[in-house]
Amino acid sequence: MPLGFVAGVLGSMIGLGGGFVIVPALTFAGYSPTLAASDSLFAAFCNAVASTVSYARQKRIMYSLGIKLALLSIPGTVLGAYISDSISPPMFKLLFGFVLVASSVYIYSKRKMEPREYNISKQVMVLAIGSSFFAGIVSSLFGIGGGTVFVPLMVVAIGLSMKIAAPTSQFILMFAAASGMIVHSLLGHPDYLEAGLLSVGAFVGGIVGSKMSLKVSEGKLRVLVTMILALTSAKLFYDAFSSHTKLL
Repeated sequence: MPLGFVAGVLGSMIGLGGGFVIVPALTFAGYSPTLAASDSLFAAFCNAVASTVSYARQKRIMYSLGIKLALLSIPGTVLGAYISDSISPPMFKLLFGFVLVASSVYIYSKRKMEPREYNISKQVMVLAIGSSFFAGIVSSLFGIGGGTVFVPLMVVAIGLSMKIAAPTSQFILMFAAASGMIVHSLLGHPDYLEAGLLSVGAFVGGIVGSKMSLKVSEGKLRVLVTMILALTSAKLFYDAFSSHTKLL
């Protein structure tokens, strides 16, 4: 439950969901990639629900865009759940390490992302379709939100401000996580007791994080989270290559 709470607070404030904290922690504890990802999706869903309710009261969600991107991500979440069954632990750690590196780069450069003129042209929508499908795969395969894809897409390509993009990303994650969670459950992946405990913590953390996002300085938080992600990805890379060396 404490792990879910910490992940929920950070995930809600940054807009990435809490999976980037939960999955590495479970992986380091010896959980299989499939179990870690599926349990994390339950927490991600509850975190997204709590964050969405709070952000909705603050009127910071663009529903029309969020629903479109969420629906586009669902086919990717189904594919991601099936892929997770066949991926080896070393490969999972290696790929997830790259995802965390991308997340850390996004978080650190977040202040440099400036909204442009609002743009929903045909070219941007084509980009949105491909990006949403990819984000769905990432969300379900690794048990994290697609915020590393959705937030830059909404800020850089579409032109939303960060204050709208991050809450809208949490709204999208609510659908993406639910879809992945259902498919993982049908495939028999989750441990429901552990997923439930993580979910309770993540739900409370989502409420706290969405409120703190209006008060806490993001500068120090960005640096802290970037350092955590960098260290975590380094450990994942080390474990992945160590496993590969032992096999040889």
